[in-house]
Amino acid sequence: MLIRLIKLIFFLAIVGFIGLTGFAFFGDMAPRTAPQSSTVTLNGG
Repeated sequence: MLIRLIKLIFFLAIVGFIGLTGFAFFGDMAPRTAPQSSTVTLNGG
């Protein structure tokens, strides 16, 4: 049972390392933003 737990921890460590490496390469994929403005007219009734 202990060997199975050690294998699980080892597997999770490897998967976590792969995920961290992938995030380091592809983590900054946010869209580019540009300022936008629009005119709003209000009825001052």
